[in-house]
Amino acid sequence: MEFDKEFLGKLFEQAKENPRLRQNLDLRTSSADTSQRMLNALLPGTKVPIHRHEDTTETVVCLCGKLDEVIYEEMVSYENDTEEFPQGMDAQDVSRKVSYREVQRICLNPAEAKYGCQIPQGAWHTVEVIEPSVIFEAKDGAYQQ
Repeated sequence: MEFDKEFLGKLFEQAKENPRLRQNLDLRTSSADTSQRMLNALLPGTKVPIHRHEDTTETVVCLCGKLDEVIYEEMVSYENDTEEFPQGMDAQDVSRKVSYREVQRICLNPAEAKYGCQIPQGAWHTVEVIEPSVIFEAKDGAYQQ
């Protein structure tokens, strides 16, 4: 399999037809291969939820286009309806609020010699697509939904 302009163009066409505005191509050669290796065609406007990989780093290499890898830290706070916790209050009476604070933005743009990055294990992250882009992603372990 050769990844040339025509091949990537077909991947972009599939992404345009996908309501999620992205299309991935699994590069594993058998079900016994427990790595995750894929090409992902991403169009501006696609939404990739903030997520993390607790057991592996993620390698991202941009073949074409321009996007930002955005790294976050998780911010957790706890609320209850009263100023003090009454004696006997249990966890069901406390509301856990989670938000994310951006800590790093990595621009990937091969036209500017910015080719890729490594997302640390456990780091919360997403992508913001600036121009139609194709990235190669690699992670350890079998894909789990």
